[in-house]
Amino acid sequence: MRLHALLLSLALVTAPAAFAASPDYAVGSQYDTTHVYVAPADVDAFVRSFVGTFGGQSTTQVVVTVTPTPSRTSSQLVQTPVGTLSVFGFRTPVPYPFGLERTGYLVTDLDAAVKAANAAGAATLVAPFDDPIGRDAVVTWPGGVNMQLYWHTRKPAYAPFEHVPENRIYLPAPSADAFVKAFVAFAHGKVVSDERNAPGGEIGRKAGSYRRIRIVSGYGKATVLVTDGHLDWPYGTELTGYEVGDLDTTLARARENGVTVVVPAHADGDRRAAMLQFPGGYVAEVHSASR
Repeated sequence: MRLHALLLSLALVTAPAAFAASPDYAVGSQYDTTHVYVAPADVDAFVRSFVGTFGGQSTTQVVVTVTPTPSRTSSQLVQTPVGTLSVFGFRTPVPYPFGLERTGYLVTDLDAAVKAANAAGAATLVAPFDDPIGRDAVVTWPGGVNMQLYWHTRKPAYAPFEHVPENRIYLPAPSADAFVKAFVAFAHGKVVSDERNAPGGEIGRKAGSYRRIRIVSGYGKATVLVTDGHLDWPYGTELTGYEVGDLDTTLARARENGVTVVVPAHADGDRRAAMLQFPGGYVAEVHSASR
């Protein structure tokens, strides 16, 4: 028992130092994108509605191959003050497992970042491959959370967000702690809150509570919503939550740009929130801090 206690105490002393010495491959939240797959016929309407709602601009649309096997898609980057999208309109069937990844995170060293993700508990779902402007890989975390890691041949330079968006991840209870442990270790992140009795109204329930975990890291914000999967649509279909300065003004702009408010503005813990559906089907949470 004495030897076990000594080894445990040494681990507690040395683990933080070892973690601090391990590399952090994040570049910044403004380089991290939500991946949105839209039917080609809906791409232009979707992009116009998103930029009209949140401001910002889109890069010129190009048709390229962004997968390691043959395929063709339109691709463009939509940059707004509250979040960035990578928008794809595939002209060919989408090769598996593309379309199942939720985000793309820019890293300083792709191969090293993939190894670090593996060491933290992720599996490599798509091994590193070349794309027209750099290299990519897809990893899957405990609970089946897929994320793309990417590296650019030429490092981009983007302005920081006015408000950093949150990656909204719905997980069952048995997977949540494993995901949080693995992702926080890889991302050099921090759990800023772990509310085990968050109001059920935050996920559309009329009563009861659920567990909500909020994480911050160099990749931005992530919120893990721990549920039993008994969710009314559209909860669980949204990938990202966008913080805005004035929710009512944003909702008015959304309606003017052909966006459907599928959950009206309501009190949501420390925020006011609503849910939007854009042309092409993309669903997003949008919120502002409570006054």
